[in-house]
Amino acid sequence: MCGIAVVHDLTTENRPGILAETGMRMLTRLEHRGPDGTGMRAVGRSWLGHARLSIVDLKGGDQPIGKTDESHWVVCNGEIYNHEDLRDQSSVTYGTRSDSEAALHAATDGATAIADLHGMFAFCVAGEDGSIVAARDRLGIKPLYWAKYDGLVAFASELQAFDPHWRPHVEAFPPGYMWTPQDGLVQYGEIESVTRQYATREEAHEAIREAVITGVRRRMMSDVPLGVFLSGGLDSSLVAAILAREAEGREVHSFAAGTANSSDLAAARIVADHLGLVHHERIYTADEVIDVLPTVVESIESFEPSLVRSAVPNYLLAEVAAKTVKVVLTGEGADELFAGYDHLREIADADELQAELIRSVRGLHNLNLQRCDRVTMAHGLEARVPFLDLDLIEVAQKVPIEWKLPGEQGQEKAILREAFAGWIPDEILWRRKEQFGDGSGTADVMTQRAADLAPDADWRTARVAGLPPARSREELGYQRIFAAHLDGVRASRVLGRFATA
Repeated sequence: MCGIAVVHDLTTENRPGILAETGMRMLTRLEHRGPDGTGMRAVGRSWLGHARLSIVDLKGGDQPIGKTDESHWVVCNGEIYNHEDLRDQSSVTYGTRSDSEAALHAATDGATAIADLHGMFAFCVAGEDGSIVAARDRLGIKPLYWAKYDGLVAFASELQAFDPHWRPHVEAFPPGYMWTPQDGLVQYGEIESVTRQYATREEAHEAIREAVITGVRRRMMSDVPLGVFLSGGLDSSLVAAILAREAEGREVHSFAAGTANSSDLAAARIVADHLGLVHHERIYTADEVIDVLPTVVESIESFEPSLVRSAVPNYLLAEVAAKTVKVVLTGEGADELFAGYDHLREIADADELQAELIRSVRGLHNLNLQRCDRVTMAHGLEARVPFLDLDLIEVAQKVPIEWKLPGEQGQEKAILREAFAGWIPDEILWRRKEQFGDGSGTADVMTQRAADLAPDADWRTARVAGLPPARSREELGYQRIFAAHLDGVRASRVLGRFATA
């Protein structure tokens, strides 16, 4: 997990000084993503910069990484979980143990090879011949932004990397796409698939269970200690249970956060005690929430209220976790795969629900995944999301949509809960879902203190330039923090449908 900054010259001029100056300014603003060191290199008509958080191949994985003939070089943010399989299948000589080297070779082989990469990634590969390839994983788990200005095209892991005069031109790089100057954007992968459906609930249970276990197992790939964010809800508790079994006697650290007496903290303690985890808590006050808010909004680069509410406890949690581990597993994605949100109860039509779930998964990169990446990387911590393993997504699509409908009195995600009966205490297995901001107690604090964020006599008429009308006093306060930090950024270009003016 790292931060990347790349600048490429689209003109025929020779401007290495401009490339390096622009790239260095960008990389400096990303150093929090890679506290273990920085690397940079001029390659052909490109400048590559990398801030490293060392996870795999600690000694030999410094970036940029080059082919053995030094014809092409890569900077990559993320993890390629199947890199060893790709390495074994390849006739190419690898020079390192780094999983990022798999991205280097895939990029020079084209779209089909990039589609074979399983993991979370955003990377750029530049050649001494003047070529460049940029790509982002098909779910957008890892962030990537880009902009064209003054004959240059620049790529970075966060919005704040771009200079103010670049910001009006910045856009989110689309998940599942690759780009070259010659061909432009080309889609290499999708997440929707038409497959046979499971015939019995038992068959579905077995497939779900095996896919979730495999998703966790793959994300244990690490040369450094790892742990789990534990909210006490179903999803993170299942990840913790699998991690504890797979650890084979090694200590597993869990981390929970909330206000005193919050329901999440109580539930997390039950799970941690049941699984024998080394448990850590971050208990915070209302004043601490308000104090950290500007930093959190700046870190997640969003003003969406539900995102901010959940980001505050996650930010404080990541701060604590980073003192003990360098990698954490989280429960993001399960609600989108198995219809875990309350508002989905209103959708009775199976086809409509299926379409909504696919749309929700596609939109995660602007919401939960953006929060998950930013709050952890603000502290030099890597977050991994087992429920968004590509194989698990395919399994979830084979589950008949009728089995995901909770019914008027039914429990959401029943099919997932049934698949893991006996793995965690029943009171947690069948605990009703709460939004993290609610269960941690943060939402109550926000409601109580919203007036402090936007004390306008009539907040409904207030506007922040370049942003849509605020839907609440709380959101207006977040918009003002966002705009002060990222002046000039056009929200509709970088935040998706929740920021359309």
